[in-house]
Amino acid sequence: MLRRWFWGPYSPLGLLVALATLVADQGNKLWMLYVYDIGTKQPVEVTPFFDLILVWNKGISYGLLQQDELLGRLALVAFAIVVSLALIAWLARISTGLTAVAIGLIVGGAAGNAIDRAVHGAVADFYSFHAFGFQWYIFNIADVAIVAGVVGLLYDSLFGGHKKAGNPSKM
Repeated sequence: MLRRWFWGPYSPLGLLVALATLVADQGNKLWMLYVYDIGTKQPVEVTPFFDLILVWNKGISYGLLQQDELLGRLALVAFAIVVSLALIAWLARISTGLTAVAIGLIVGGAAGNAIDRAVHGAVADFYSFHAFGFQWYIFNIADVAIVAGVVGLLYDSLFGGHKKAGNPSKM
Protein backbone atom coordinates (compact mmCIF):
# COMPACT_ATOMS: atom_id res chain seq x y z
CA MET A 1 0.00 0.00 0.00
CA LEU A 2 2.72 2.47 0.98
CA ARG A 3 4.69 1.57 -2.15
CA ARG A 4 1.72 2.57 -4.32
CA TRP A 5 1.64 5.99 -2.61
CA PHE A 6 5.33 6.71 -3.17
CA TRP A 7 6.32 4.74 -6.27
CA GLY A 8 5.18 4.96 -9.86
CA PRO A 9 6.58 4.52 -13.37
CA TYR A 10 8.35 7.90 -13.36
CA SER A 11 9.55 7.76 -9.75
CA PRO A 12 13.07 6.51 -10.64
CA LEU A 13 13.57 9.39 -13.10
CA GLY A 14 12.29 12.03 -10.68
CA LEU A 15 14.33 10.70 -7.76
CA LEU A 16 17.48 10.44 -9.91
CA VAL A 17 17.06 14.08 -10.96
CA ALA A 18 16.46 15.05 -7.31
CA LEU A 19 19.62 13.23 -6.22
CA ALA A 20 21.71 14.75 -9.05
CA THR A 21 20.39 18.22 -8.19
CA LEU A 22 21.14 17.75 -4.50
CA VAL A 23 24.69 16.51 -5.21
CA ALA A 24 25.39 19.36 -7.65
CA ASP A 25 24.05 21.97 -5.22
CA GLN A 26 25.79 20.68 -2.10
CA GLY A 27 29.02 19.96 -3.99
CA ASN A 28 29.05 23.50 -5.38
CA LYS A 29 28.33 25.00 -1.97
CA LEU A 30 31.08 22.95 -0.28
CA TRP A 31 33.53 23.93 -3.00
CA MET A 32 32.61 27.63 -2.88
CA LEU A 33 32.76 27.78 0.94
CA TYR A 34 35.73 25.57 1.78
CA VAL A 35 37.90 25.15 -1.33
CA TYR A 36 37.49 28.44 -3.21
CA ASP A 37 36.86 30.20 0.13
CA ILE A 38 34.52 32.82 -1.30
CA GLY A 39 34.06 34.38 2.14
CA THR A 40 37.61 35.81 2.11
CA LYS A 41 37.67 36.82 -1.58
CA GLN A 42 34.31 38.44 -2.11
CA PRO A 43 33.08 40.07 -4.16
CA VAL A 44 34.71 38.45 -7.19
CA GLU A 45 33.88 40.14 -10.49
CA VAL A 46 33.60 37.41 -13.13
CA THR A 47 32.14 39.64 -15.86
CA PRO A 48 30.88 43.23 -15.86
CA PHE A 49 27.39 41.85 -15.09
CA PHE A 50 28.12 38.75 -12.96
CA ASP A 51 29.82 38.50 -9.55
CA LEU A 52 30.49 35.78 -7.01
CA ILE A 53 29.60 36.84 -3.50
CA LEU A 54 28.63 35.04 -0.29
CA VAL A 55 25.28 35.93 1.26
CA TRP A 56 23.68 33.90 4.05
CA ASN A 57 19.92 33.91 3.49
CA LYS A 58 18.04 33.20 6.72
CA GLY A 59 14.65 33.62 5.06
CA ILE A 60 12.81 32.04 2.18
CA SER A 61 12.86 33.07 -1.47
CA TYR A 62 14.48 36.43 -2.11
CA GLY A 63 15.26 36.88 1.59
CA LEU A 64 11.62 37.11 2.68
CA LEU A 65 10.62 36.04 6.21
CA GLN A 66 14.08 36.23 7.74
CA GLN A 67 14.38 33.72 10.60
CA ASP A 68 17.05 34.31 13.24
CA GLU A 69 15.74 31.98 15.93
CA LEU A 70 16.16 28.20 15.92
CA LEU A 71 12.42 27.50 15.91
CA GLY A 72 11.91 29.53 12.71
CA ARG A 73 14.77 27.73 10.94
CA LEU A 74 13.43 24.34 12.03
CA ALA A 75 9.98 25.30 10.77
CA LEU A 76 11.44 26.11 7.34
CA VAL A 77 13.34 22.78 7.28
CA ALA A 78 10.17 20.91 8.32
CA PHE A 79 8.18 22.73 5.63
CA ALA A 80 10.74 21.69 2.98
CA ILE A 81 10.51 18.06 4.14
CA VAL A 82 6.68 18.04 4.06
CA VAL A 83 6.58 19.65 0.60
CA SER A 84 9.21 17.23 -0.70
CA LEU A 85 7.24 14.22 0.58
CA ALA A 86 4.07 15.59 -1.03
CA LEU A 87 5.92 16.06 -4.33
CA ILE A 88 7.34 12.52 -4.14
CA ALA A 89 3.80 11.20 -3.60
CA TRP A 90 2.68 13.24 -6.63
CA LEU A 91 5.63 11.82 -8.59
CA ALA A 92 4.14 8.34 -8.17
CA ARG A 93 1.02 9.47 -10.06
CA ILE A 94 2.37 11.56 -12.93
CA SER A 95 2.27 10.57 -16.58
CA THR A 96 5.08 12.49 -18.29
CA GLY A 97 8.85 12.53 -18.09
CA LEU A 98 8.88 16.33 -18.09
CA THR A 99 6.78 16.40 -14.93
CA ALA A 100 9.10 13.83 -13.32
CA VAL A 101 12.16 15.94 -14.14
CA ALA A 102 10.43 19.12 -12.91
CA ILE A 103 9.43 17.51 -9.61
CA GLY A 104 12.93 16.08 -9.22
CA LEU A 105 14.47 19.54 -9.69
CA ILE A 106 12.16 21.05 -7.06
CA VAL A 107 12.72 18.23 -4.54
CA GLY A 108 16.51 18.29 -5.03
CA GLY A 109 16.65 22.07 -4.72
CA ALA A 110 14.44 22.12 -1.64
CA ALA A 111 16.56 19.40 -0.04
CA GLY A 112 19.78 21.30 -0.80
CA ASN A 113 18.51 24.48 0.81
CA ALA A 114 17.05 22.53 3.77
CA ILE A 115 20.46 20.94 4.40
CA ASP A 116 22.00 24.43 4.47
CA ARG A 117 19.43 25.61 7.02
CA ALA A 118 19.99 22.54 9.20
CA VAL A 119 23.81 22.69 9.05
CA HIS A 120 24.57 26.42 8.78
CA GLY A 121 21.37 28.05 10.04
CA ALA A 122 20.97 29.82 6.68
CA VAL A 123 21.16 29.15 2.95
CA ALA A 124 24.43 29.99 1.18
CA ASP A 125 23.87 32.06 -1.98
CA PHE A 126 26.70 32.98 -4.35
CA TYR A 127 25.62 34.22 -7.77
CA SER A 128 24.83 37.85 -8.46
CA PHE A 129 23.70 39.24 -11.82
CA HIS A 130 23.49 42.98 -12.32
CA ALA A 131 23.22 45.35 -15.27
CA PHE A 132 22.26 48.97 -15.94
CA GLY A 133 21.84 49.69 -12.24
CA PHE A 134 19.55 46.70 -11.71
CA GLN A 135 20.68 44.07 -9.18
CA TRP A 136 19.06 40.63 -9.41
CA TYR A 137 18.64 38.52 -6.29
CA ILE A 138 21.68 36.54 -5.20
CA PHE A 139 21.01 32.83 -5.67
CA ASN A 140 22.49 29.32 -5.75
CA ILE A 141 22.13 26.12 -7.79
CA ALA A 142 19.22 24.89 -5.65
CA ASP A 143 17.31 28.10 -6.39
CA VAL A 144 17.90 27.67 -10.13
CA ALA A 145 16.68 24.06 -9.92
CA ILE A 146 13.51 25.06 -8.06
CA VAL A 147 12.69 27.80 -10.58
CA ALA A 148 13.44 25.49 -13.53
CA GLY A 149 11.21 22.83 -11.97
CA VAL A 150 8.33 25.26 -11.53
CA VAL A 151 8.75 26.44 -15.14
CA GLY A 152 8.73 22.80 -16.28
CA LEU A 153 5.52 22.11 -14.36
CA LEU A 154 3.88 25.22 -15.81
CA TYR A 155 4.98 24.33 -19.33
CA ASP A 156 3.75 20.75 -18.99
CA SER A 157 0.42 21.84 -17.54
CA LEU A 158 -0.14 24.39 -20.33
CA PHE A 159 1.33 22.63 -23.37
CA GLY A 160 1.85 19.01 -22.31
CA GLY A 161 0.20 16.12 -24.07
CA HIS A 162 -2.47 15.53 -21.43
CA LYS A 163 -5.55 13.62 -22.49
CA LYS A 164 -8.55 15.89 -22.63
CA ALA A 165 -12.11 14.77 -22.03
CA GLY A 166 -14.07 14.93 -25.24
CA ASN A 167 -13.08 16.51 -28.51
CA PRO A 168 -13.17 20.33 -28.30
CA SER A 169 -13.72 20.64 -32.07
CA LYS A 170 -17.06 18.79 -31.79
CA MET A 171 -18.42 20.89 -28.92
